[in-house]
Amino acid sequence: MARLRFGWRMSEQTFSGKNVLVTGGGRGIGRASALRLASEGANVAVNYVSRRDEAESAAAEIEAIGVKSAVLQGDVSVREEARRLAAETRAALGPIDMLVHSAGICVNEPVDEVTWEVWRRTFEVNVHGTFHMIYAVKDEMIERGFGRIVTLASIAGLRPRPLLAHYAASKAAVISMTQSLSAAWGQHNVRINCIAPGLIDTEMARDLPRESWEKCLAETPMGRVGEAEEIANLVRFLVSEESSFMTGQTLVASGGRVLLP
Repeated sequence: MARLRFGWRMSEQTFSGKNVLVTGGGRGIGRASALRLASEGANVAVNYVSRRDEAESAAAEIEAIGVKSAVLQGDVSVREEARRLAAETRAALGPIDMLVHSAGICVNEPVDEVTWEVWRRTFEVNVHGTFHMIYAVKDEMIERGFGRIVTLASIAGLRPRPLLAHYAASKAAVISMTQSLSAAWGQHNVRINCIAPGLIDTEMARDLPRESWEKCLAETPMGRVGEAEEIANLVRFLVSEESSFMTGQTLVASGGRVLLP
C-alpha cells in the first residue's frame, strides 16, 4: 500500500466521487490540501491567480493519482470571477461537494506604515474573497443538503499583531464569518470550519523578515515551523465524516504558540 507524507495512504477512497474546489491550490497549504484530498479519491479543481505553471503541476500530480482535475484561473476578490470559478468547476467535474478556500495575501508592514491601498487589498482578497467563494457554492450545497467548506485564517486573527494589523484584522473577520455562516446553514448539512495555522513553511511565511521568523520560532513550544501537509491533514479531517458533529469551529495548529481555552 502506497504511503505519502504524514501517513497518507493512497488506497483509501474516503472521498471517491466527491468534487472539491481549492482556491490558491497551486502552492503552499492549498496545493498540499488538493493533493491530500485527491489521494483519497476526490476530483479537484485547482484555482490560481497568476502562477499557472504551479497550478498545472499540481493538477498533473492529482491526475497521476487517478482522479480528475481542472486548472482554473481567477481572482477570488472579484465576485464575478468567483462565480465563474464555481461554474467552471461544475462544468469540468460536476456538482461542488467541498470548498477549501486557501487563497490569501499577507503584506508585511508595521501598523504605523500601513497604507490604505494595502489595507484595502488585504481585505479584498482575504475577507471579500472568502465571502465571494462561499456564496458562489452555498446555494447548490443547501439545495442538495450536503456541503463541506474549510476556510483558512491564521493565529494572527486571534492575538494582537502590531506588525500585521491589516492581515490580523482580515483573518479575524474570516473566523467570525465562518462562525456566523455555519450557524445559519448547519441545518442544511452544510458544515463550515476554519483552520488558524501558526508559522508554516510556505512562500508567504518565508517572505517574513528574518528577525520575525526567528521570533516566531522562539515563541513556539515545539521549536519548529509547521509543514503544509500537516495543515492539509486538518483540512482532510474537517471535510470528512470524522468531524461530522463539528461546524463553526476554528482549529489552531501553531506548535503550541497560541492556545485557546
